Amino acid sequence: MNLGFDKWVVVLTVTTAALLQTIDSSIVNVTLNQMMGNLGASLGDISWVVTGYAAASAVMITMSGWLTAKLGRRNYFAASIVLFTIASVFCGLSTNVWELVFFRVVQGIGGGGLLTTAQSILIQTFPKEQLGIANAIFGMGVIIGPSIGPTLGGYITDNLSWNWVFYINIPFGILATFLTYAYIKEPAEKVQAGNMDWLALILLTMGIGGLQIVLEKGQEEDWFTSEFIVVMSIAAGIGLIGFIWRQLVVKLPILDLSLLRQRRFAVGTLFNFILGFGLFASVFIIPVFCQTILGFTASQTGLLLMPGSIMTGLMMPVVGGLLSKNYISPIWYAAIGFLLFFGFCFDLSAISLEAGPDYFFWPLIIRGIGMGMIFIPLTTITLADLKNIEIPQGSALTGMIRQLGGTFGTAIMTTYISTRTVFHASRLSDNISMYNPLSAERIRQFTNLFLSKGDALMTATGKAYGMMQGTVMKQALVMTYADSFLIIGAFFLVCVPLLLLFIGKKIQASAHTEMVME
Repeated sequence: MNLGFDKWVVVLTVTTAALLQTIDSSIVNVTLNQMMGNLGASLGDISWVVTGYAAASAVMITMSGWLTAKLGRRNYFAASIVLFTIASVFCGLSTNVWELVFFRVVQGIGGGGLLTTAQSILIQTFPKEQLGIANAIFGMGVIIGPSIGPTLGGYITDNLSWNWVFYINIPFGILATFLTYAYIKEPAEKVQAGNMDWLALILLTMGIGGLQIVLEKGQEEDWFTSEFIVVMSIAAGIGLIGFIWRQLVVKLPILDLSLLRQRRFAVGTLFNFILGFGLFASVFIIPVFCQTILGFTASQTGLLLMPGSIMTGLMMPVVGGLLSKNYISPIWYAAIGFLLFFGFCFDLSAISLEAGPDYFFWPLIIRGIGMGMIFIPLTTITLADLKNIEIPQGSALTGMIRQLGGTFGTAIMTTYISTRTVFHASRLSDNISMYNPLSAERIRQFTNLFLSKGDALMTATGKAYGMMQGTVMKQALVMTYADSFLIIGAFFLVCVPLLLLFIGKKIQASAHTEMVME
């Protein structure tokens, strides 16, 4: 059998698995309304469909390095795919919301191990000179998945039903399982794994699960005014601190935190957090703004995101090929990518109610190019100093941090939009008065409009003030979303000097010989 052919089948296999996980992290969001109607669930109940999956996935990402060592890379990867696929079937067959939540948690347990295990499989399968282009293809699944998820989910929901957003996983899961056992091999160098540390597992579940729930549900529950959020916060704090302590004192930890002692890996992990923050926050903000403020449909919004996603996909093999040539340090590619992402955010910070689909095209193209230039070089930098045997643990840690970055980004932006909108609305409302010529004229026009429809003067005046307040609120939302883009952009802009400082003379001198491509 052709060894070169086998390697590219491995790329196909891990990319398919990556797409299963990344698309499913966002595809459900556009089907929640139909699920609520069909299952008789409230908004608070149905939100656990998203929260349960995210919390379970975050826990399993953290454990994937240990499970890979314990079960074997191929066995764990195949088991994750099978569990994910079976859970997808039962999600689609669910007849009530809590049954669906349970199987979404099971699906998250399966999906959590896919990305990090896929990453380590590629790094340990390809030689350095070929790994850049291989991981460029794989990177498409990681970056494009969250963007095309809403588009695909909207199309399936409109033309079939919400159940099919889960059933669509079945053929791809079967294909990925078959290819895994046929083409993926166990590495020659084995990582030792001790017995299951149940205390660490409980602390990990408390910490990550509690934190995920706080971030996902905090805004809805009005944060720390809710006893539930207070309890979850305490549980998260105890769990995370206890888990870190446990990992530092046991001989064979589930997650090897000692890797953070290596400067490149530690700083690269921080940048992965910011990458997750910007990727998920921007994917969250744009659809919400377009649908709630500009009146776009779900399909229109999904199509809006597609050109940028395609551009990211086109950039991946280009950047991978350039990295394999070793022209310049990967850090310069990442720095340019961070600058381009800031440019995208800065451009959209001038958004207005007159914005149409054309307004978003070039900013999203710039974002796509930037994401394509960040992902592969950043992981190259992060994993550069790790030994081959340490890569599964390193991949698990960076994957967890990127996932948490995305959760933080979505939660922080949700809270910011809620509070900042009130601030802008209050400031704008101060100008609504009969003593302000502009607002007085607008109120007079609205009043005349309602009078012409037969309303009495008092009724027409009340409706005029209501319409004026609605206009103010919409404008306050526009101003808030513009501010949100600036905040996201600021995180990426700050990364540029930090990234260049991170290079150092030693890294530049060794870039051509030490980098492990991803």
